[in-house]
Parts: sequence; C-alpha cells; structure tokens
Amino acid sequence: MTNDDLSMTINGQAVNSQSSIEVINPATGTVIGSVPDAGAAELEAAITAARGAFPAWRNTPWAERAAIVNRIGETIAANAAELAAMLTREQGKPREQAQFEVMAAVQWCEATATLTLPDREMEAGPGRKQITRYVPIGVVAGISTWNFPVVLSIWKIAPALLTGNTLVLKPSPFTPMTVLRIGELVRDLVPAGVLNIITGGDALGPMMTAHPGVDKVSFTGSTATGRRVMQSASPTLKRLTLELGGNDAAIVLPDVDIAETAQRLLWSAFANSGQVCVATKRAYVHETIYDQFRDALAELVKAMPMGDGSQQGIALGPIQNRPQFDRVNGLLEDCKANGHRLIQGAAPDGKGLFVPATLVDNPPEDSRIVQEEQFGPVLPLLKYTTVEEAIERANASEMGLAGTVWSKNMDAALHVAERMETGNVWINEGLALSPFAAFGGRKQSGIGVENGIDGLMAYTEPKTFVIAE
Repeated sequence: MTNDDLSMTINGQAVNSQSSIEVINPATGTVIGSVPDAGAAELEAAITAARGAFPAWRNTPWAERAAIVNRIGETIAANAAELAAMLTREQGKPREQAQFEVMAAVQWCEATATLTLPDREMEAGPGRKQITRYVPIGVVAGISTWNFPVVLSIWKIAPALLTGNTLVLKPSPFTPMTVLRIGELVRDLVPAGVLNIITGGDALGPMMTAHPGVDKVSFTGSTATGRRVMQSASPTLKRLTLELGGNDAAIVLPDVDIAETAQRLLWSAFANSGQVCVATKRAYVHETIYDQFRDALAELVKAMPMGDGSQQGIALGPIQNRPQFDRVNGLLEDCKANGHRLIQGAAPDGKGLFVPATLVDNPPEDSRIVQEEQFGPVLPLLKYTTVEEAIERANASEMGLAGTVWSKNMDAALHVAERMETGNVWINEGLALSPFAAFGGRKQSGIGVENGIDGLMAYTEPKTFVIAE
C-alpha cells in the first residue's frame, strides 16, 4: 500500500513541492509512499502564513483556542484506526503500540485544553499593583522526531496553539506521513496560517531554526543536533525548548521481587524496541541478586516475538531507519570485539531493520555500550556492591533525562531517587509520562520543559503591568 497523495498544510491549503522524499517501511525495506520535500520557497510561505495569522490568533479568547485544541484531539480519535495503521507502516512499531500512541495524542490534546495560565496579581506598595500576564511568543518552529512522531508532534501543537502562538511543524523525514495526514484532517478546524505542517530532508531543519521570522524553536531529537539547533538560533536569540538524548539508569535494590521487577524493567528498556528517549539504557543490579535477575530477564528477552508490526502478536518491531540500525549494530560489534557476553532473542531475517533484543552481561563501566545512548533493543546489566556506588555510577554521565529506582522499601527508593541527577525519576515503573506533569532533562539532555503548566509557560513570556491607582 502506498500513500503518494499526502500534502503539506500551509496557510490552510494543501501544498506540494517539485521534489519528494520516499518513505520506507523499516520492517520490509519497501517504499510505501512519498511526501513533499519542501525547500526555501515552501518554508517562506509557511512562516509568512504563520506570522500573518499570529495577531488574530493571539487575540482569540483562550477558551476558543482550547476548544480548537480539543477538537484536534477528537478528530485524531475519530480517525485512530487509519492513523495507527499508517504509523505502523512508516515507523515499524506493532499495531497495538501504534494505537496506543495515537490515543495518547488524543489524551494530550484533551488534557492540555483544560489548562490555563491566569494572570498573577501582586501588591506593589501603597496605591500601586502589579499584574504579570503570560503572553505568546509568536511564530514557533516545531521539529519532531521519528520514534513517536504523532504524540511528540502533539506535544508541540497543543501547547503552542493553546497559548496563542502560531506554528510551523516539521516531522522527521523518516516518519512524515501520519503527521501530514493529521494536518489534512484538521485543516478546516484551525484558522488558516495558525498550524502549518511541512516536510523535507536534512536541509529544511537548519533553515527553520535560523530563519529570522521564527521566534521560538521547539526541537526533539539527539543532543548532537540540539547543539546545532542552539547555535543556529543564537543570532536572533530565539527562545528554545530542546528535548534531547538520555542514557537513563535503573538502580535495582536487593529487596525487589525478582520476577515482577524483571518484567516491568524489561518494558522500561525494550518498549518501542528501545527507541524511547526515557527508556532504561543501563541497569545497575545489586550483586546479591545479579545472577538471578539477569537470568529472569534473559528468559523474557528470548521469549519476546519480534517482526513486522502489522502482524498479530508482535512485541518488538524494527529499528526505524538505516542510520540508527547501523549505529546499534556498531555498538553490538564493539561488544563482541571486546569480549562482552551477549544474551539475545530471535530476530527475523530479510530486508527489515531488525536487531535482536539483547542483554549485555556486566560489561565494564567505560565500555561504549554503557557510556553511549544505544536507542535500540540492547540493555547492559551492571553489577554493583553499594548503593552509594550505584548512584555515583548512574550520575557519571553528561546526560540527565530520566532514571528509575526499584525497591519494596519506598523510603530507600526515594532516598536514591532524590540523589539521581535527572529531570525525571520513576519508582517501580518506567515511561510513566503525564500531560499534567513537567517533563525535561538536566545536563546535556535538554533545555526547558514540556507538558503541564510549566510546558505551557515555555510557549509564553511574562509581561508585567505596573498600575498606579
């Protein structure tokens, strides 16, 4: 099945381009469609449309903007089956997980639409008062990535529009189709120019982030690219939200229920075939339970069915794109070259980009598989002796996105969680994100936050009025 008729949305209209980008199903290696490859002219049209629509949209009452954000969610829900099937074809994730992502986007629209940013009034001495109001920034350039293209795009669409900004959104060229289709479905719901969705190759993103007509950039992707985004945005001091990479550590205390914790930690590491920014990327397990815990995980890994996500009963899909596939395989080859023991499940043969689910048995702390973010279905298990040691090793990273702690003793778990240098910590679970809770990273895992009230504020700037009465 191919999709060759998807169009960009610019100023409320369907727009194509002279050139196109092929989209490949990573489970089969086959071309499933093509999308427009926007250049400077299309980008200029989108930014011009967004800037022209901004004054009226900024002045639209908050309740009306919230209603439109909510209707975007309703429209996605009404077309969930179509969107999930398209998402599986282009991203590779199993059908149930694609459906979950689409419905998570609905949830984010609905929840975000309930949020408000009321004025803050303060006394400023006799005969004077101060009011701080949160006003929209202007034109936002949103760049989303390929692991969760639908929900991560909504993370930008919903708060940007609700707070009165206009948006030019670019999904990844590896997974552009479902987001383009959402743009088509909501085109008549949103005033022209408020939401523009364009697609293009590697040259388009830098043009967006450097464009003087953009006031804020919201980028989700790798830390290396995030640095370049920050640099290109600097000449005009664009506001930035950067949600970047992670090398998230799990710390497993010796009192856990091994079977139950192994099952939960498995999915915190291997959901979406490990292609999750907050997936567990390295697991520190106490030496007294290490062997039992490793063996329990090994049984689960070997039993996980991997294959084409459109087939029934598949748990793990492929790596989404060839560059990432090569990167993960490069890390596995490094493990083999250095004699690290690998425990692996099965992966299908053929043209699909499949990497077998893999445990790396207690590699050295300075090995590449521990120090680098794998972003694939590979998990190093690391033995530790004291909790102090585990915390120190977990924190010895330039990344600080998320982490997990596993224990029956909540006080002990909280003591560890408080000392982890991350923006997010989960206890006895992983990947538990909420549209009402701030999400962001420390160190080189990002700048700013998304979601919740804090995420809304990231799309605004405070403006203080001082009134003499």
